[in-house]
Amino acid sequence: MKLGYALTGSFCTFSKSLEALKTLAAEGYDIYPIMSETAYNTDTRFGDAQFFRDEITKITGREIIHKIEQAEPIGPKKLLDVLCIVPCTGNTLAKLANGIADTAVTMAAKSHLRNSRPVLIGVSTNDALGGAAKNIGHLMNYKNYYFVPFGMDDCVHKTKSMVCDFSLVSDSLKKVLAGEEIQKKIF
Repeated sequence: MKLGYALTGSFCTFSKSLEALKTLAAEGYDIYPIMSETAYNTDTRFGDAQFFRDEITKITGREIIHKIEQAEPIGPKKLLDVLCIVPCTGNTLAKLANGIADTAVTMAAKSHLRNSRPVLIGVSTNDALGGAAKNIGHLMNYKNYYFVPFGMDDCVHKTKSMVCDFSLVSDSLKKVLAGEEIQKKIF
């Protein structure tokens, strides 16, 4: 099973995303790592970009796709069976909902979807119950988009923020492979 695993700029969730990635690698998936250019290049208080790149390369055994021109052949070559975008920011959700392909991750999704193959989204945005809500709603109604269960991560201090349950990425992927989605409230 060939799996694309993409990370976008929700840097505070990268450690949890890498744990999910390790689980998928241990389960034997053939993983092609993808990062948005911002995720690939940005050092933050949550860690240096080089550290995350090294970890992802070590886990997957592959170089990271991080440029649009590297992602474009994914569809024509039918490279992936499933594309996971974990974490998927509000910015990326908006681009996906509106057909914009201006990063390696959004191009990977566009190219992959041309083959009517599934995309699994792990939401992570401080604006899920604000401006990003309409984009989440649109994607939930589009064919071939599936979601890792998600809920509010801090309803007191971040009243519009939601994040996926990273511990359910593997289970969500198994459901996607069966053409289903986990129907479970996590919060």
